[in-house]
Amino acid sequence: MTGTAARLLPVAVVIAALAPLYVALVGSLTPDARLFQSVPLVPTPLVWDHYRALFGTRGFWVPLGNSLVVAVATTLLALLLGAPCAYALARLRFRGRAIVLALVLAVSMLPQISVVPPLFLFLRELGLIDTHAGLVLPYLTFAMPLTIWFLVTVFRQVPLEIEEAAMMDGASRLVAFRRIVLPLAAPGLATTALLTFLFSWNEFLFALTFTLGPERHTVPVAIALFRGQYQVPWGEVLAAALVATLPVALVVLVAQRRLVSGLTAGGVKG
Repeated sequence: MTGTAARLLPVAVVIAALAPLYVALVGSLTPDARLFQSVPLVPTPLVWDHYRALFGTRGFWVPLGNSLVVAVATTLLALLLGAPCAYALARLRFRGRAIVLALVLAVSMLPQISVVPPLFLFLRELGLIDTHAGLVLPYLTFAMPLTIWFLVTVFRQVPLEIEEAAMMDGASRLVAFRRIVLPLAAPGLATTALLTFLFSWNEFLFALTFTLGPERHTVPVAIALFRGQYQVPWGEVLAAALVATLPVALVVLVAQRRLVSGLTAGGVKG
């Protein structure tokens, strides 16, 4: 590959990645009558009707708030419960550790649809159908394996000698974990948090099954139910898709450096 081609390849990848977002932006500012005729590269004039309908008529603030509450709660609980578990699997030597890791992986390999009926019966008995908690608990069944597997790798990258030095100075293993390991593993924790947040933000099947009305719908379910009896309001769908992308984009921009460090933490150094 020549030097020019090597420089142009990243540009082409970025353009290919941003092109659908740009088309969605243009479509969200184009009247429905022109949406499938000849959409200009720059819409003139700008039409904000789709966004006004989105937040006025449809009340899109409600599913945005539901998704944010559920995604944040799932992420925090997954880190709070998954980090100690991953640390134990990464550092402690006990019989059956490999079996535990295999079982964690097996849970993540189950198709979501296969666990929907038992989860529905379980949540109904607890009275959690159509509640935020009734979404967080099912989300954790798939978020926890992701969290544990990723953090096991992250914690293994932390030098064991630092922990041993802290414990020789009188720190307990719990104190060493809280004050030594967690700060050193911060990039990996940030990456795990983002991946868990993305999974929870984009999840559709559980949110569709375990919520009953629009007051508890999340963003993916709300967008899917935009379809009318005779037509699909594509302008509003495009506007909603862009609005739903903003929180994730902001999180990535704010935590960009830590995310890059976390994603490369398991790399092999030459």
